[in-house]
Amino acid sequence: MEEREGRERCELLGEYILEHNATVRTAARVFGVSKSTVHKDVTAHLSVQNPTLSEKVRAVLDQNKSERHLRGGEATRQKYLSARKKI
Repeated sequence: MEEREGRERCELLGEYILEHNATVRTAARVFGVSKSTVHKDVTAHLSVQNPTLSEKVRAVLDQNKSERHLRGGEATRQKYLSARKKI
């Protein structure tokens, strides 16, 4: 039973990431699992279960990885802008 649920979860995670252009962290929050679980499901398990979906998800994850330094910079910028408004 657990194996079937795991297979369903990896496809659901893959579809969610693809549809929402989501990060691993966001998908983990939505599905209530750890980032490690999401990453393992969409890289290792999904490639066996659904290779076509796996390739598409990999493209989204690669794009997110290449943009992560921009997101971090934007988060820092927003943090200091909100702190400035409070003063």
